[in-house]
Amino acid sequence: MTPRNHLIDLARATSVLVVVTFHCLLYQVVVVDGLPQVVPWAPQPHWSWWTASWFVMIIPLFFIAGGFAHALVVDKVRAEARGYTFYLASRAHRLVGPMLLFVGFSTVLSTAAAWFGPVAPSIALSVQFAQLLWFIAIYLVIVAVAPFMVTLHDRRPWLPLLVLGLLAVVVDAWSWRVGDFEVRYANLLTVWPLCHQLGIAYHRGWFRRGPVWVSWVVMAVAAAIIPVLIFGLGYPGSSIGLGDIPIANVLPPTVAMAVLGAAQAAGLGLLERAGVAARLSPRTERGLSVANALAVTTYLWHIPCIVIAGALLFGVSRLAPAATEVLLSQWSMVLVTYGVIALVVPWIGRLEYALIPPLGDAPSRGVVAAFLLLMLGTALVWRYGTVLHPAQPVSAVGLVLLFGGMAWLARAARAGARIH
Repeated sequence: MTPRNHLIDLARATSVLVVVTFHCLLYQVVVVDGLPQVVPWAPQPHWSWWTASWFVMIIPLFFIAGGFAHALVVDKVRAEARGYTFYLASRAHRLVGPMLLFVGFSTVLSTAAAWFGPVAPSIALSVQFAQLLWFIAIYLVIVAVAPFMVTLHDRRPWLPLLVLGLLAVVVDAWSWRVGDFEVRYANLLTVWPLCHQLGIAYHRGWFRRGPVWVSWVVMAVAAAIIPVLIFGLGYPGSSIGLGDIPIANVLPPTVAMAVLGAAQAAGLGLLERAGVAARLSPRTERGLSVANALAVTTYLWHIPCIVIAGALLFGVSRLAPAATEVLLSQWSMVLVTYGVIALVVPWIGRLEYALIPPLGDAPSRGVVAAFLLLMLGTALVWRYGTVLHPAQPVSAVGLVLLFGGMAWLARAARAGARIH
C-alpha cells in the first residue's frame, strides 16, 4: 500500500483554514444607532495588502492537492480492474450527503423568505449564498475528466499543461480586448484544471524527485512573471478581491493563478524533500484526517458559522458596551467563528454521512447520466440561487436537475450493494 502523503493532507487542510479566515476578515461589523451594520473590509495601504495577498492565496494549492488525490484514486481503480462507472460513482456518491443537506437548507430558507418577505432581496441573498458552489461545480467537471487527464499525463505530460495554459492566455487576452472581465469565467475550465494537472504531475514525481534546482527555478520564474503581468500587462494587483478591490485575479481566475499554482507545486516539492510532515505524531495524523474528512462540510457551512459568530458577538457587546470595539473586531470574529465551526460542523458531518448512499460493487451505467444532471444542476444553482419562485424560474430548473441527479445517482451507485 502506498504510504499516505501527509504533506498533501496538510496542504488541503491549510487551504480550507485560509479560506475560512479570509471570509471572516472580508467584512466588518459596526454599530450604528445601536444596530449592527456589515461593511466591506477595505485595508490600506493597497500595495502592502496586494503584496500579502499573493502569499496567502491558497486556492491553486487546493486544486493541486486534488490532482494528487485523483491520481491515487485512478491508479487504485485501474489496479482493481474497475471501470469508469465505478470510479465516477465512488467519487460522486460522497457529495450526495453534503449537497443534499446544504442545498436543501438553503432552498427552504430562501424560498420561505421570497414568499413571505421581499422577493428581490431574497433572490439576491440566495444567489450570493450559492456562490460557494462555484468550487463544487468546477470540482465535478474535474472529477469527470480526471481519469483521462491522468492517462494524458502518463503519455504526454507536457501537452495538457501547454494546452490549458494557452487557452487561459487566450481567455485573458479576449477579456482585456472586449473590456469585460466576466469573460474570464471561461478560465474556470482552464486555470483550475491546469492546477489540478500540476497535482497529477506532482504525484508522478515532478518537483519532489529529480534535480532540486528545477523547483527553485520554477519558483523564481513565477516570481518574475507575476509582477510583469501586473505592472506590464495591466493585470489586477491583488490576488484576492476586497471591499474596494472588486476585480482581482482569483474569481474569475486569470493566468496569474496558474503561474502561482506552478510556484506552489514547486514549493510543495521543496517542503517534501525537507521532510516537512513526514513524521507526524499519531495525534496530529488523526487531527489531519478529521480535518480533511470534514473539509467539504467546513467549506459549505462556514458562512452560516460566521453569521452565528457575528450575532453572538453583537449580543455580548450589547451586554458589555465598553468592550464593543474588541468584541466586534475581525480577529474576535475569526476566533469565535472557529469555535462555532468546532461545535457545529462535526454534527453536520455526521448527518451528511448518514445521507450518503451506499456504493455497490457494480454501479449501473445510469451513474454517468445522473452525474451529468448533478453537474448541470449545481452550475445553475451556483449562478441563480436556490429560490423556488416565479420571479427566478432558472433557479427551479437548477434545483430539479440537482435533486433529480442526486436521487438517480444514489439509486445507480448502490447497484450490487450488499444488504445487511
